[in-house]
Amino acid sequence: MHDLNEKKMGFNLKEVIAIIIITAVVTSLTTGVIIYNQNKLTKNITYHDLNQDKALQEFLRVYASLIDEYYEEVNKTALLESAISAMLDYLGEDYSTYMSQDETKALAERLLGEYKGIGITIDKENTIVDLFKDSPAKEAGLLEGDQIIAINGEVLVKNDTENSITNILSEKNIGDKITITVNRQEENLNFVVTVKKLYIPAIDYYIIENHIGYLALSTFSGTLKEQVRVALEEMEKKGITSLILDVRNNTGGYLSSAKDVASLFLEKGKLIYSLEEKNGITEYKDETDEKRNYKIVVLFNEGSASASEVLISALKESYGAITVGTKSYGKGKVQQTHSLEDGSMVKYTSAKWLTPTGNCIDKIGITPDFYVENAMDSNQDNQLQKAIEIAR
Repeated sequence: MHDLNEKKMGFNLKEVIAIIIITAVVTSLTTGVIIYNQNKLTKNITYHDLNQDKALQEFLRVYASLIDEYYEEVNKTALLESAISAMLDYLGEDYSTYMSQDETKALAERLLGEYKGIGITIDKENTIVDLFKDSPAKEAGLLEGDQIIAINGEVLVKNDTENSITNILSEKNIGDKITITVNRQEENLNFVVTVKKLYIPAIDYYIIENHIGYLALSTFSGTLKEQVRVALEEMEKKGITSLILDVRNNTGGYLSSAKDVASLFLEKGKLIYSLEEKNGITEYKDETDEKRNYKIVVLFNEGSASASEVLISALKESYGAITVGTKSYGKGKVQQTHSLEDGSMVKYTSAKWLTPTGNCIDKIGITPDFYVENAMDSNQDNQLQKAIEIAR
């Protein structure tokens, strides 16, 4: 027998209808959010917004008329490129520009900071003019001045882009071994070299005297932080007690790279820079436990710009570094990029950056603590000598 007090299991008709309605509403809202997010072009603009934009509709009507009714055939890609370029020109701002495929590729390669190769720079005659530090080529015994005449027995032709060293290496995999034949002082020599993933050198460093380290940064690439860390650790093992950081003629690169390098020196929680965007100001602080506490002297000049100036101001205002040189370039704006389907890119200013004390240096620059010019007709580096004097 069943207990008369036992509750009936299941739902009645009203409850089922209520569940169906609630489920439908939740599904509808969720689907709406997903569709909305999928249609977002930027943080605040969707395709729907553009469909309501009368100015854009007017542009599309003109575009349609030209490709359909102009008396000659129209290159649609070139037409749109011109339109994009004109929009950026309208802004009248130096750093908002359209970049072609080649310009975009060259910028990406420079800022990536790494490549597949053997660590050499050659001239048009296939002569090695530079060997990267700790490169496979240097380890194998190649020297500056060696003229490469063959790779794996395949003779190279000077100025032949189809049969260039770069193209040959691009077809190799990391870890592959290649035999390079060079002419050295009228003698042909063979060297076996291993293809590796290498950092594009962005630094130069050595110890000057009296435990003073010298570190020059040439660009703020994606691999700069690791290169700087290795250099610092190597010099610190040799007992440096002060550092000269040289960013003269360094025109910048990735803003994140400047933040990463500053974080190698600053104490956790110290402000590196702030971004002043349309909707407010965001602060960026050191979030790492790594820091240094020795004296730093920063060298810069009128060719030091953008990310260089971010690092200069962070070290000057949040670390207490001493600065030497001439007034910096004065680029206090930050750019966003948007890649186009054909490989080109648009670059536009999205914010101003502020120093730790809240200053905008755009078109003003940073004035050094010690203003020192280098004489154009002299081999003497007055700025470096002043930095050494202070670092002592």
